[in-house]
Amino acid sequence: MLYLSLLLILFVATFIRSAFGFGEALIAVPLLALVMPVEVAVLVVVLASITVSVVAVAQDWRHIQLGSATRLLVATLFGVPLGLWLLKAAPESVVKILLGTVIILFSSYLLIQRGGLRLRSDKSAPVFGFLAGVFGGAYGMNGPPLVAFGTLRGWSPQQFRATLQGYFLPASLVVMAGYGATGLWTMEVSRYYAVALPVIVIAIVAGRVANQYLNARVFSLCVHVGLILVGLGLLWQGYRVY
Repeated sequence: MLYLSLLLILFVATFIRSAFGFGEALIAVPLLALVMPVEVAVLVVVLASITVSVVAVAQDWRHIQLGSATRLLVATLFGVPLGLWLLKAAPESVVKILLGTVIILFSSYLLIQRGGLRLRSDKSAPVFGFLAGVFGGAYGMNGPPLVAFGTLRGWSPQQFRATLQGYFLPASLVVMAGYGATGLWTMEVSRYYAVALPVIVIAIVAGRVANQYLNARVFSLCVHVGLILVGLGLLWQGYRVY
């Protein structure tokens, strides 16, 4: 049952990540934590994330908005320490409820106003990258600020997916190196990843096919609904801890 749960959860999470560029951590980590230690679940998900990013970057590097990805990544490095501090110093329930509320309100606004708000340049990328670092350092969820930035910049589904993977690849490698340095990367983690790898690859291919059939309007709708679900998940986790 453990391995069956592992394969099913990672397939669904990886498909969503491959199709939309984000969202696998919120799905996979809480569910995997029901059948294995949470630190093991996090590392397995990070390895799956690296796999998705490697494949996506190799296939879609022409669609990567390199300037945006670079600015976001550099700013993220400055936001991570604040996120780690929040993880240790601030009440978990309060932070999750606050983040969830902000994500829901922001995504709902973008859905209602239907594209009236747009960013014309990458000047604000460091702000979104810094927030991504805070989210990532605190709870391993860099995605929401990055998704918000990509939406406001008006990226196509292909640019959206490719640029997020161009960001996540080096970011995930740095995170995994940190886990390895602290001794958290164990043979157990490697075994779970090796067992799940064929399913991860199948999910990557299926998600890529789905991404190619999404037009910009449907993709934007799916992204914002996905963000709202992320926010609701944070609210649920926050109230549960509270």
